[in-house]
Amino acid sequence: MVLASMAPRRRWLVLGLTALAAVALIAAGAVVITRLTGDSKPGGAPVAGSPTPSPVATPTPSPSGPPPGADITGPLNLLLVGVDTRVSVPGWEPHADAVLVLHVPKGLDRAYLFSLPRDLLVDIPAFPKAGYKGGKTKLTHAMSFGSRVPGKPKQPSTAQGYELLRSTVSGYTGLRIDAGAVLTFNGFDRLVNALGGVDIYVDQRVASLHRRPDGKHRESAPGGYTGPQQVYEKGEQHLNGWQALDYARQRYITGGDYARQRHQQQLIRAMTRKILDEGLAKQPERVDQVVSALGDTLVYVGGRRIVDIAYALSGLPENQFKLVGLPGSGVGKGSAYRGEQLTTEGRKFLTELRAGRADAYLAAHPKLVVKN
Repeated sequence: MVLASMAPRRRWLVLGLTALAAVALIAAGAVVITRLTGDSKPGGAPVAGSPTPSPVATPTPSPSGPPPGADITGPLNLLLVGVDTRVSVPGWEPHADAVLVLHVPKGLDRAYLFSLPRDLLVDIPAFPKAGYKGGKTKLTHAMSFGSRVPGKPKQPSTAQGYELLRSTVSGYTGLRIDAGAVLTFNGFDRLVNALGGVDIYVDQRVASLHRRPDGKHRESAPGGYTGPQQVYEKGEQHLNGWQALDYARQRYITGGDYARQRHQQQLIRAMTRKILDEGLAKQPERVDQVVSALGDTLVYVGGRRIVDIAYALSGLPENQFKLVGLPGSGVGKGSAYRGEQLTTEGRKFLTELRAGRADAYLAAHPKLVVKN
């Protein structure tokens, strides 16, 4: 897909930039965030249509008519997914390595971003399109089960996998998903490097399972990896592309996958702040550079065009963008481990969110708010 020529050029390119930044973590899909929201490539097939995304040109808004998305008043729910795709392995099915939901209530004056554990034990509905009969298993599998195209075992469909994941997340949270995006790991380091890296507060010491201090991959060994490890020490750190991705992917650390979810959210915020603080909206040539860095690693899937949603959220106050960490615990132990479940406190947040009482609930449960 090719970035279409748009007017005003600067505004549309900024829309693309922020979505990439918001996804940084995983980073996790194109997300619409703060004043600078949107997607890197305006277009993509709605999930309800063909599983193969297709480019859709974004028309120039009429100077005499309302801007795109003027009729959107909320609430909005966007599903952001980072997938573990191993392109070197033929037919490798995408796994949802990070699943985030951005909820914007009616009025579009605030937003909440929360993660769901990749191993969350959920009911995945039957999905005839992929030949899946349904079952109770880990959330990450919804993407891979849904991506299977009957008769084409070596050609999984990421957009089709997203469709089943979307239904699963909607069923679990009780939220209607309006749009979403899927981002692979490929090209992520180029994206962050194009931004000049990011500044982030590392809230705990993190030793990398995958990388050496020079950025090269550690060697595989029986039971894991061997050789020197890259270490992210607690405190303010400036991370380049491979470091940002590596840091946000680590889950064999204190706090496990819940700590990783927190780090992914913090990285999203760090990249968004970088865009806002450095005024990249005024540098279309820089934006062009960042947008081109992502290439075909982003798939947008939704109903309304992401640019419509972007315009609708253009007035969202930056200080009303809240990161929420939902606590959970394991279901079963050792060989009997089945996955994760949210605690009563975490599940109640979803109930209060749907009822429009999230602020009051977070005020009463401040530990759910992700800091730094």
